[in-house]
Amino acid sequence: MKTFSATPADIDKKWVVIDAEGVVLGRLASIIAMRLRGKHKPSFTPHMDCGDNVIVINADKVQLTGKKRADKIHYWHTGFPGGIKNRTAGQILEGEYPERLLTLAVKRMLPGNRLSRQQMTNLRVYAGAEHPHEAQSPEVLDVKSMNKKNSREG
Repeated sequence: MKTFSATPADIDKKWVVIDAEGVVLGRLASIIAMRLRGKHKPSFTPHMDCGDNVIVINADKVQLTGKKRADKIHYWHTGFPGGIKNRTAGQILEGEYPERLLTLAVKRMLPGNRLSRQQMTNLRVYAGAEHPHEAQSPEVLDVKSMNKKNSREG
């Protein structure tokens, strides 16, 4: 019995589209991170980019449990003295780029290395219901039906 290690010729990337409307943010982000890394495949190799290309639509309609919409604060620093800034998750979702909340959640679920930065380029997040990737004929992944806890009425 030999250990299988995928080579670039063995990698088969698929396109998957996920509708985020009414889905809990953390559960959705963990499913997307698993798909991007390729851990759902039996040919998973930790040092290769063997994950799928993931398209997420309706990212502005993602749900947060509890009081996270008002209490969860995202911080960043401008680089200048006293330049710490913050926004709540609700402000980000109601702002100009609501897809950033989901992108950041997925990014933080991946390891912090060069490979994960390469895998993040396979993620495309759109706030609306339209996406320009119909030519790739993506298959639909229904996250709501995987587990009853994945969806939440908002």
